[in-house]
Amino acid sequence: MVPKAQVVGVLVNPNYAAAESQLRDVQDSAAHLGLRLIIVRANTENDFDTAFSTVVSQRAGAILVCASPFFNARRQQLVVLASSHALPAIFEWRDFAVAGGLMSYGTSLSNAYRQAGVYAGRILKGEKPSDLPVVQSTKFEFVINLSTAKALHIDVPPTLSARADEIIE
Repeated sequence: MVPKAQVVGVLVNPNYAAAESQLRDVQDSAAHLGLRLIIVRANTENDFDTAFSTVVSQRAGAILVCASPFFNARRQQLVVLASSHALPAIFEWRDFAVAGGLMSYGTSLSNAYRQAGVYAGRILKGEKPSDLPVVQSTKFEFVINLSTAKALHIDVPPTLSARADEIIE
């Protein structure tokens, strides 16, 4: 979406249990792609302004907001910050793109909730929880918000929009 970006900001919540794993994955991918990362951490709302200012001052061409329930609960604030800094941002859950974020790519929460319902039904029918298999989400969603892309003066390549599971006008 932003092919000329050589520097990418990464916002991570250090209090989130999966934070270190997320950072390892992002760092491995960045090394493979030849990108420089600016890793910023936030675990309070007051950290957000400083984190975004740091990313912008170091001339990042985009920002990845890692998954975190804390971030999800403050998605509107994060979307507004990305917009006010004219910073293309990708988030994990589609709710961020719906709220005005540029794009999201991550597991389908509705599919995960459906699977939780299936498990609850099996337990209510008498199956022992310990006998149920562990299931990981296998359905991922890629969502692009075209209004946000337009506001950021980003042309979405047709090949990319064709890959999206959902386009928000």
